[in-house]
Amino acid sequence: MNRNMLIRLVIDLSMTVLMLVAMAYQITGNTIHELIGIILFLLFIAHNILNRRWYKTIFKGKHNVQRILSITVNLLFLVSMAVVIISSVPISRDIFAFIFINNDMTLLQIHVMASYWGFIFMAVHIGMSWGTIINAVRKMTGITNTSRIRTIAFRIIAVLIVVYGVQTSFERDMLSRLTIYNPFGWSFDESSMGFLIDHLAIMGIYISGTHYVLKFVRKQDKAIAYKDR
Repeated sequence: MNRNMLIRLVIDLSMTVLMLVAMAYQITGNTIHELIGIILFLLFIAHNILNRRWYKTIFKGKHNVQRILSITVNLLFLVSMAVVIISSVPISRDIFAFIFINNDMTLLQIHVMASYWGFIFMAVHIGMSWGTIINAVRKMTGITNTSRIRTIAFRIIAVLIVVYGVQTSFERDMLSRLTIYNPFGWSFDESSMGFLIDHLAIMGIYISGTHYVLKFVRKQDKAIAYKDR
């Protein structure tokens, strides 16, 4: 693995972990939440600088279904994170407390809603790159051979994660958190481990779903291309 790819993986992994920590506001408290937000902002800038060439290719080349989905998700992720960052400054109570506004409830609602949308888009974004991530991990660990048993085992684990993630989505009322109407309802007595497991499982829904949907789309594209010969 080259150095550039390793740096990208480290930054992306750090962003994923810190995104989860930032969402655990009821566990970390406000000051840590804001500090994590600043670090996330810096990593987000670094991520976009490292991937700046992608923006130049948006309107170039052939736009098949997979590429259109990729561009759409990436831009929505970018927008959601921009909203999170912009809305975080005026509602800050510690680091940017000197910026005072009379009524910050609407901005707080927008901030929370955009955070959860960013969380979903991040998971879909990871799902789109899951094949690349797995290949990179294989090279790092030296696992190059294929194993049917290992593949089946991982698919079973993926199904179990998705099932638990769907259940957790309903229990945590994720739909209301993705709307402006009721983005709160936090529980202040839950364990850190419970929060982490639940949100990783919810991420698993979108990572697995995106990965396998794209595999299906690729097969369809190959079938169409073969018929057109």
